[in-house]
Order: sequence, then C-alpha cells, then structure tokens
Amino acid sequence: MTGGSDKRGFATRPADPDGWIKAGDARPECDGVATFYSARLTVDITPELRGRIKIAAFGRGITVAAMLRDLLAREFPDGAGERP
Repeated sequence: MTGGSDKRGFATRPADPDGWIKAGDARPECDGVATFYSARLTVDITPELRGRIKIAAFGRGITVAAMLRDLLAREFPDGAGERP
C-alpha cells in the first residue's frame, strides 16, 4: 500500500496533444494571473479550430490563454498604429 498512484496530478497536461484536446476544460490553479487578467472574452469557433489552437499551444509549451493574449497584444498594440 505504499506504492505510488498512477493517477495524474491535478491540472497536469496529458502527454499527448490529442488527449489534451479531448480532455474537458478544467479551471487552472490560481497563480495570480487570473487577478491580473480580469476581463473575459468568449469567441465561438469550430471544434477543429479549437483543436488546432490547443495543439499549437501545447507544442509551444504555453497555455492557450497565454498564446492568445500574446497574439491579440501583437495585433492590437496599445495606442500604437491606431487608424481613424
């Protein structure tokens, strides 16, 4: 009874991207990021696009939220390059 458990730890990513995509979205551990980013944005996308986004984030070793925040910050810089 002293043997280790084969259960994955809480909020641990699966080893393969397909398993991660098929896994339900769980609330991430609170690390202070949620308090800094308090606005939510909901976008309806196809399951196929969602899968591609998750695979890209997994391959980069970051979360989908972090990857999309970076993408949106690049596309919509703070005051720079604004058009009338």
